[in-house]
Amino acid sequence: MTDFNSATAGIPDDDPTRSLTVVDPDDPATTHISLAGGTYTILISGEQTNGQYCLIDMLVPDGGGPPPHRHDFEEMFTILEGEIEFTFRDEKRSVRAGSTVNIPANAPHNFRNVSGAPAHMLCMCTPAAQDEYFMRVGDEVASRDAPPPQLTDGEKAERRQRAAELAPVYRSELL
Repeated sequence: MTDFNSATAGIPDDDPTRSLTVVDPDDPATTHISLAGGTYTILISGEQTNGQYCLIDMLVPDGGGPPPHRHDFEEMFTILEGEIEFTFRDEKRSVRAGSTVNIPANAPHNFRNVSGAPAHMLCMCTPAAQDEYFMRVGDEVASRDAPPPQLTDGEKAERRQRAAELAPVYRSELL
């Protein structure tokens, strides 16, 4: 546990080069990524937080979700709409809107939308980098409700290959 009374602990000076971040997910300047059939909107990037965390708005189609994976950073999900089945260390658990799930670093996991309709959730990763990974392996789309690009089988295979090759760069492992 952190010792907040430590005499050596001090709060650094304010960094005036950093500014307040306010994001409208429907602002045309916001980055939207089509990935695994869903749309991931980068609300707060690692660049904006000096790498401390990133916050991603996820619209996940029915049946959608990533393959099993693990990474060396914490990942937290708040389900806003729908029902998500999380598989954590081979154990399945359904989580409904209003709940928050934290995935500890290094633990094997994945999720799948089992709502029968699109699901909506927020994902925070700390430290950041997942936002960059998604931008490098997904396809940028114009808005949160833009349809995913129609990829050929070859393009889908290329995306999977790119995700596998870049995973170690972003401290992740596809299982």
